[in-house]
Amino acid sequence: MARVIHVFRQPDRFVAGTVGEPGDRTFYLQASEDTRTVSVTVEKQQVSVLAERLGSLLEEISGRFGAEVPDEVAEELVDNEPLEVPVEEEFRVGTMGLGWDAESKAVVIELLAITEGEVDEAVVLDDTEEGPDAVRVFLSPAAARAFATRADRVVNAGRKPCPLCGDPLDPAGHICPRQNGYRRNADLTGTDTTTDLDED
Repeated sequence: MARVIHVFRQPDRFVAGTVGEPGDRTFYLQASEDTRTVSVTVEKQQVSVLAERLGSLLEEISGRFGAEVPDEVAEELVDNEPLEVPVEEEFRVGTMGLGWDAESKAVVIELLAITEGEVDEAVVLDDTEEGPDAVRVFLSPAAARAFATRADRVVNAGRKPCPLCGDPLDPAGHICPRQNGYRRNADLTGTDTTTDLDED
């Protein structure tokens, strides 16, 4: 069966978002163009890496190709709206690819479905009929910067880190390895208290 490549050459939006409560969030990347919307599931770490690599790519294309790349994106250009619902997973992302299309002066992001075997690098950003299904999105440098800005915010909007060990704080309580196993309870103000069991 031939692979399916969903191509968004002029997306109305391409965003990272989540469904669920902090500590139990599912991460999605969602592309929309006209009446078509495709959502794919990703790991939190993949969103973080994609945002970081986009920043590096934008610096590179500015230096090598003289592309106009904004250092920062205007706040009004950052899409803060929630994901379009219903969110229906097309596939889970295994491999991601980034490139620069000099002809259209666009950053190209490709998201490939997870597969059991190794993915041949030759299929990334290629229209070959063999390989995993994919989503390919073309973004202007400014739109790519705006995507990365939102992606960073989405990643960092989860559970606050423990000030001692750095692990995420759980609303039900956090057993901090640096407190010899005492449970740390995070209150709504963000300060932590250590709970001890008093002996009678």
